[in-house]
Amino acid sequence: MPHRTGPRLWQLDALRGLALVNMVAYHALYDWVYVFGLPCAWYGISAPGCHIWQQYICWSFLLIAGFSFTLSRAPLKNGLLTLGCAAVLTIVTAVFLPGQAIWFGVLHLTGCALVLTALLRPVWQRIPPAAGLAVSAAAFALLNQLPSGWLGFEGLRLVRLPAALYRPNWFWLGLPDLSRFSSADYFPLLPWLFLFWCGYFIARLCGRERLRAAAAPPPAALRGLCCAGRHTLLLYMLHQPVVYGALWLYAAHNL
Repeated sequence: MPHRTGPRLWQLDALRGLALVNMVAYHALYDWVYVFGLPCAWYGISAPGCHIWQQYICWSFLLIAGFSFTLSRAPLKNGLLTLGCAAVLTIVTAVFLPGQAIWFGVLHLTGCALVLTALLRPVWQRIPPAAGLAVSAAAFALLNQLPSGWLGFEGLRLVRLPAALYRPNWFWLGLPDLSRFSSADYFPLLPWLFLFWCGYFIARLCGRERLRAAAAPPPAALRGLCCAGRHTLLLYMLHQPVVYGALWLYAAHNL
C-alpha cells in the first residue's frame, strides 16, 4: 500500500476494500469448484457472469493501484515489496499446489507496474494526462487478447498473431506458449500494464490539489471496508490460506 501524508482518500480505500471482498468470494468459489471439486450450479470461470465479475475485480485493483501511485511517497519500495510477496506466492503454490501454481499473477503484475512506472516517472510526467490516458486505453483495448494470440478486445478479435511470437514462451510479457504454460492466476504485463497506466493518468487529470481537497475521514458505515482497503496486500497474502484451510476442514468433515 502506498505511504501517504495527511488524510487519506477514503473513497479509494472503500473501492479497494469492495474489490477485496469480491476477490475473496471469487477465490473461495474457485477453490470450492476447481480445487476441492465441490458442486456449484452457477459458478464457472468461463461463464459470462463470472467472467464479468472477475474482470471487475482485476480492473478495480489495477485502476486504483495506478491512481494511488501518484499519491505514494515510496512507489519503488512498494513495488519491490509487492514483488517479494509475489515470489513467496509462486514458491508456496508451486510446492504445495503444483496444479494451481501462480507464475505471473496480479501481484507480479502490480509489483512490476509500480517499479516500471517509478523508473519511467520523469518521462511520464512530461506526457499530457489526457493524451496518456487515451493512448493507454487504446493500447489496453487493442492488446486485450494478446495472450490468446489475437489483437482485439474480449470477443472482438481483429488480427491473429503469428505463432512464432509465442514459441519463446515469454509469458511474463503476454506471449505465452499455451501448449506448455499455465498459471492459476495470470496477468501479464501486456495488456494489463496499460490499465495500470490508465489509473495513473486519470489521477493526473484530477490534479493533486483536487485530490487533497477530497481527503477526509471515512463515513462511519464504511470504516470497516476502508480498513480492509488500507491493508490490501496483507489481506491478499492471508486470504488464500484461510479460505483453503476452511474449505479443507469442511470437505474433511462433510465428504
